Amino acid sequence: MLMLPAVLTHAQVGATLRLFRETLDRAAAAGSGEAAMLTVDGSTLEQFDSSALAVLLECQRMARVKGRAFSVQSLPKKLQELARLYGVDGLLQSV
Repeated sequence: MLMLPAVLTHAQVGATLRLFRETLDRAAAAGSGEAAMLTVDGSTLEQFDSSALAVLLECQRMARVKGRAFSVQSLPKKLQELARLYGVDGLLQSV
């Protein structure tokens, strides 16, 4: 599971994606199975901009490339609303 940082704006994108990539690689190295669920948890997210949506979509893409299932949980209501506004809320559904 990847816990999103409290702040996720453009400045944190690179570090957050690196952390997800490392989490994904560790899961693969542990041999947790091809269908293992990789979850991103947004419960600690307090300050964000639209970059947070880009991070979530890229995390989903990276998981799919590795053949992993992906889910998002506990996103702040305002980020869910932003996803709806941009029309990407359906893309962030658990797969």
